[in-house]
Amino acid sequence: MFLTVAGEKKEFQDGINIEKLIELEKVETPEYVTVSLNDDFVDRDEFADTKLKEGDSVEFIYFMGGGAC
Repeated sequence: MFLTVAGEKKEFQDGINIEKLIELEKVETPEYVTVSLNDDFVDRDEFADTKLKEGDSVEFIYFMGGGAC
């Protein structure tokens, strides 16, 4: 099946979940990543249970903190 991952169309095996996708995509610091699936955020507790389907769009998002000096 084809998914759009970080804006790039890629082919993956059917039935893959978000947890496996993070592993396959070698996401840096996966413990800090937030995942958007078709423009909706997915709770970290649901990564293993969320199966992806043909045409889904997935983005990996990192929230950065900062402030003024």
